[in-house]
Amino acid sequence: MMDAFIDRARRLPEPALLAAIALASLAAPFLMPGLVTQLAFFWLMVVLAQSWDMLGGQMGYNSFGSIVFFGIGCYACAVVQRDSGLPYFEALALGIGVAGVAALLFAFLSGAVLLGIRGHYFAIATLGLGIAAGEIAAGWDYVGAGSGMAMPLYPGALGGRELFFYFLLFPIAALCFLTLRAIYRTRFGLALNAIRDDEDKAEAMGLQTTRIKTAAWAISAFFLGLAGAVTGNMLGFIDPRDVAFSGATFGVWMVLMAILGGKGTLWGPVIGAAIFHLTKELFWAYLLGWQRVALGLLIVVIVLFFPQGIMGFLAARRSGARA
Repeated sequence: MMDAFIDRARRLPEPALLAAIALASLAAPFLMPGLVTQLAFFWLMVVLAQSWDMLGGQMGYNSFGSIVFFGIGCYACAVVQRDSGLPYFEALALGIGVAGVAALLFAFLSGAVLLGIRGHYFAIATLGLGIAAGEIAAGWDYVGAGSGMAMPLYPGALGGRELFFYFLLFPIAALCFLTLRAIYRTRFGLALNAIRDDEDKAEAMGLQTTRIKTAAWAISAFFLGLAGAVTGNMLGFIDPRDVAFSGATFGVWMVLMAILGGKGTLWGPVIGAAIFHLTKELFWAYLLGWQRVALGLLIVVIVLFFPQGIMGFLAARRSGARA
């Protein structure tokens, strides 16, 4: 059923498909008012999956520490809101912008070191980066240390608050998708794929691979920073290990969603985010007490049975049918 649905969607002209998704997304919080928070988290998942896939799927650099940019976004926005003295909405707007820029700048600085490493060494190094960031935040009094940071109260009704953050995360997810869609159709996108396929050959052809990798790392970081800024406010509290630099949840989920949908594809991370988020919410609703066990089993199933992802599975089936 799922592959038939995806095949029908693929036959639609892409502008029509994007317009239909946009209209459904605008209407969804009003048609399902009791699920606004869950719908907002879905758009967060889309940003996480697509941002990670730019490195892990398109460029072939499996990062286990991209959560560090999400955490930087959380804290950068929180500090601006706390210290700027501006009214809530002005401080939030400034904080989101600062969060994206702070994550981007840190990506440029760290990329100069980390992106010279390849393969599993790069994956381990980024994992250490995420863990180290969480420990630093947990010991830094300026950002609340282990006690975390409470975010400013939203100046309005609870229902309005949920809608507000939904309509912040939705455009961030849309901007991320459209930006990456445009990038993948350029020579820069082809260069990312060349690095994934054979980096030594890409260098021999004259590509400045370190610069290209750093630029991709920074673009991914920018969107993760924006997402972190909004998520911290939506949750109302930033814990250094369980929210900002939570490698065991957000950090793992972004990898799994991209794998589930299909690494290195435009729509794969979106499909993976939708299926993973729906499954996770069902686990939390109907398997209370066992939801983490079920989620762990789901992770094993994804890795074992969907190594090529849904998009890869469909592509293989179409190739087999032609043969």
